[in-house]
Amino acid sequence: MSAVFKIPTRITTRLFAKSATTCFNKPPFVLPGAFSRTYCQNPQSHPAITMTSTLESPQFTKQVVSAMRALYPEQLADKAWDNVGLLQENIAVAGQDVSPTVLLTNDLTVAVAEEAIRKRASVIVSYHPFIFRGLKSVTLADPQQRILLQLAQANIAVYSPHTAVDAAPGGMNDWLADMLDGHGVETKRSICQPISSSITASLPPAFFNSGYGRLVELGHPVYLGNIIKAYAEGLGGLNHIMVAAPKDKHVSTIKSVGICAGSGADVLKNCDADLIVTGEMTHHYALALTMKGKVVVTVFHSNSERKFLKKRLQPQLQAQLEKEGVKHPEVLVSEADADPFEIWDVSKMPAWAFGKQ
Repeated sequence: MSAVFKIPTRITTRLFAKSATTCFNKPPFVLPGAFSRTYCQNPQSHPAITMTSTLESPQFTKQVVSAMRALYPEQLADKAWDNVGLLQENIAVAGQDVSPTVLLTNDLTVAVAEEAIRKRASVIVSYHPFIFRGLKSVTLADPQQRILLQLAQANIAVYSPHTAVDAAPGGMNDWLADMLDGHGVETKRSICQPISSSITASLPPAFFNSGYGRLVELGHPVYLGNIIKAYAEGLGGLNHIMVAAPKDKHVSTIKSVGICAGSGADVLKNCDADLIVTGEMTHHYALALTMKGKVVVTVFHSNSERKFLKKRLQPQLQAQLEKEGVKHPEVLVSEADADPFEIWDVSKMPAWAFGKQ
């Protein structure tokens, strides 16, 4: 049983001295489960909320978390450094249902947060965690903290699966490996860094063979150019891809490919492959690999990940939410999410770079 706390009259007089019809920007700022009023003082359109000793997430948020954990168990994440799970919770308000809408994004930026508010999403699933380390303050001066405040005000939850998606069978890295299947050649796939059976033993059998990075062995040599074209198309029609290749010889055919989404150098460091495909790699890692006669292809960090949301996660989460009993869930993919880097042709730079509109 929850106890109801009453706010002293002298405090409520100060808090709610505004006109009964005065509202700030829509939607009105609500303190869910905390005060019996909103800043929009219209009792006909905004039912009273009482502060109780027990707060909980909306049922839909719980169902999204359950669905994501069923698809990509958090136990698969690299907890040594990663921060996955429900990173920001929202609050159930008596008599008010949250919108059964999820917004998927690769990175949670201010623009994505504002998009979620406009589209009335109640949960954001952000592949990358937007909170990695402890916060010593929460202010508007810091973009990350501003996002936290905006989402708390709008009562939006945030869930991040990150490396659990990378490690799971059928997840991010298998999606990247699947792009090699269109060359009319048989492939053999293995895991570069398997996850210990002591972790996967508690999971359903489908997750027993989990781990980071993939090594794909091709049944016969495939031209490097054909592989690059396959990734350019599979990742959304990229026109430019960065390639580091040996300077003393031309490696035109490939028999094995090491794959890791994001920044994959550490995951693939012991992966003996002719070609390394990842999002980004430091200068010295790439230099060392080319001196060993290997080729490195990078496409920018989040470009190696973003299309997975539309191609795989959106339909997966939609189906899993329906299994969870959600009626008519809406799973959207962010339109504001984008890699921070672009390739500029110096002969065709945008006018604003020269102070022109």
